[in-house]
Amino acid sequence: MRVPIQRLAVALTLCCALLAGATACGSGGGDRSGARETTAADVAAAADRAGTPSPSTSAQRQKFAKTRFVANAGLAAGASYQWIVKPWKAGKFKKGAKGRKFALVKAGLAGAFAYNRLKAATRNAKGDPTLAKALAPLTAGIDSLKDLPSKLRKGDSADSVAGSFDDIINKVKDAGKNAGAEVTNKVPSAGQLAGG
Repeated sequence: MRVPIQRLAVALTLCCALLAGATACGSGGGDRSGARETTAADVAAAADRAGTPSPSTSAQRQKFAKTRFVANAGLAAGASYQWIVKPWKAGKFKKGAKGRKFALVKAGLAGAFAYNRLKAATRNAKGDPTLAKALAPLTAGIDSLKDLPSKLRKGDSADSVAGSFDDIINKVKDAGKNAGAEVTNKVPSAGQLAGG
């Protein structure tokens, strides 16, 4: 694909103008606070620190692990309930039901998303000994969900698949509650669901 030279010239001019404007705004000598000027290296270092937070004490690490567990398990529970359990209980997966194919495709996507978030929640739980111990018996059940989303999309034994998701999600929620990390359903956005 060829780009006309005029477009390239305009793009280059705009980039230079933006760069010059940003440089001029950042170098003003009117800083009355006495603080030193922030450099690109400072911004990069701050981004690195912000990207991978690292709590300093064991208690902070455990709290962070519980928080991440609750977030991931909540998304899994919300997706499962919204697009698997609720349609299943409403009879949307039965042969001949209106909108069955669309409901099954959404359920398949939600199942893949829920499995992904449950695996992440399991990894998060390892940061807290109590939570890890409570979740340990459920890892085989969570692993068994791996192939179920494709079965949902195809409509294969949708009732038993939906029941499996409902059962595992409830057990994860109970384990979290017993370990002091209560999980509430959080329905993911369509973008989160599509992104996995």
